[in-house]
Amino acid sequence: MQKERFAYKRPRALTDTVFSYCPGCGHSTVHKLIAEIVDELGIREKTIGVAPVGCAVFAYDFFDFDVTEAAHGRAAAVATAIKRVNPDNIVFSYQGDGDLASIGMAETIHTANRGENITVIFINNTNYGMTGGQLAPTTLIEQVTTTSPYGRDIKTYGYPIKVLELLAPLQGVKYLERVKVTDAASVIKAKKAIKKAFINQITNIGFSMVEVLCSCPTNWRKEPVESNKWIDETISEYFKIGLIKDTQ
Repeated sequence: MQKERFAYKRPRALTDTVFSYCPGCGHSTVHKLIAEIVDELGIREKTIGVAPVGCAVFAYDFFDFDVTEAAHGRAAAVATAIKRVNPDNIVFSYQGDGDLASIGMAETIHTANRGENITVIFINNTNYGMTGGQLAPTTLIEQVTTTSPYGRDIKTYGYPIKVLELLAPLQGVKYLERVKVTDAASVIKAKKAIKKAFINQITNIGFSMVEVLCSCPTNWRKEPVESNKWIDETISEYFKIGLIKDTQ
């Protein structure tokens, strides 16, 4: 009798807990990529994640390594403290656009400016996903949200903030790349970028951030396939996919 062969197995760094994310949401894909990378690099026993308030608030249930919680917007500061106390550990924060670019913008900028040797995974779905789809710093011009029912008006709300481009001039920043996870090819590229960000920390290169354009079908009021198409055709036109900075 022929033995069964597995084409794919759940990463060891990912628990068998059912995700709490909405169907079609990009968070689950990025979680899987992080878990795969942690396994491949053999760093599960020394990895510490920092989850803030937001859709990923329960990330500690999904990863099979240490994950701590941070107050809304404070993940970069908490990650800094953990890394300084435990310099041999691999520390990353996992943050949404409302958390990282709004209430946590000061922590983000100063952590980057100091060149803290941490990894930041930045999930950009252009709205406050967990709290009802309100306008975020990354919401596109004319995009409708629950707090901008007539679309984002630049006279009222200003322009969407391009976080990576904002951080790029800072000397402490070593690596910035923007990716998406809308199809198989883009997922492979996203994994490569996230893995590089972790390797940079392992080799003491310094501050690295990967921005992932992710879908939010529930708040966008779109089907998952339509949401990915919107990222490909609209969001990525404003937030350009690709390498923003690499000092290596």
